[in-house]
Amino acid sequence: MTDPHTDILAKLSETIAARAGADSASSYTAKLLAGAPLLPAKKLGEEAVETALAAMTGDKDAVRAEAADLLYHLLVLLQASDVGLDDVCAELARREGISGIEEKNSRTD
Repeated sequence: MTDPHTDILAKLSETIAARAGADSASSYTAKLLAGAPLLPAKKLGEEAVETALAAMTGDKDAVRAEAADLLYHLLVLLQASDVGLDDVCAELARREGISGIEEKNSRTD
């Protein structure tokens, strides 16, 4: 059984990977990737702030739109960093059932 939520993220991740070699003049994704690591990181930060600000207004439509932008830019950053969505999902699975405090305290960095 497939999950439409994770399927759309996987499909978007594949699209981003396919655009990695595209002409940056005709592809926003290619432009972001060509400016890696700075440009994808900068855009991710901007989208995170915009998402947080939208949440503070209580406007669900704005939160939904900004969260979509945030997820897209996160996937671009992952692509630029050569980290797969599967890797992130595996890390989340590893943390399942561990309290946030316990997990944070277990980090060595």
